[in-house]
Amino acid sequence: MPIKITFELSDGDLEYFRDAFRKAQDTALKKDEATILHEARRQAREMRSRAVPEFVESRIRCLDSLTRMLEDADWGLSGPHRERVLQALAYFADPADLIPDQIPGLGYLDDAIMVELVVQDLRPEIDAYQAFCRFRDEQVASDTPPDALKKKLEARRRAMYARMEKRRDQRSRRGGFFSIFR
Repeated sequence: MPIKITFELSDGDLEYFRDAFRKAQDTALKKDEATILHEARRQAREMRSRAVPEFVESRIRCLDSLTRMLEDADWGLSGPHRERVLQALAYFADPADLIPDQIPGLGYLDDAIMVELVVQDLRPEIDAYQAFCRFRDEQVASDTPPDALKKKLEARRRAMYARMEKRRDQRSRRGGFFSIFR
């Protein structure tokens, strides 16, 4: 029978994760984008190769989504949005583990927490990308002609970028939101 355990991270705990994020970025961001993507995928594969709890597996799927977001030519993520996603993946390309990964059941807890913090921070980008993918799937399923599909995808991408920027701007104006990137 499963049991649910919840806990709260203090400001000090959050600062620890922010510092670990920055240290990993300092090392990993010296690498090129292809290397960061390769190493983040390798880390996700390594996590999957072990028997990990569902809460870890669900976070690994989020990492997969971030790599797809960068590689999706139709989405064409660029500018500061691309940089934020790359910075997030840079941590996973060179993670500084608080808990050794070899400890069964708990070894990836710190990684799962970091993914959760990153996902919360990148929520505008993730939501926009998921909405774009749903739209693209609907258009492909409805046999939209290639030329029309290209135009519709470009229009949807622009709309999703605008939504993403608006949500990020609203979030920053509200304040009080913990950001892993600051």
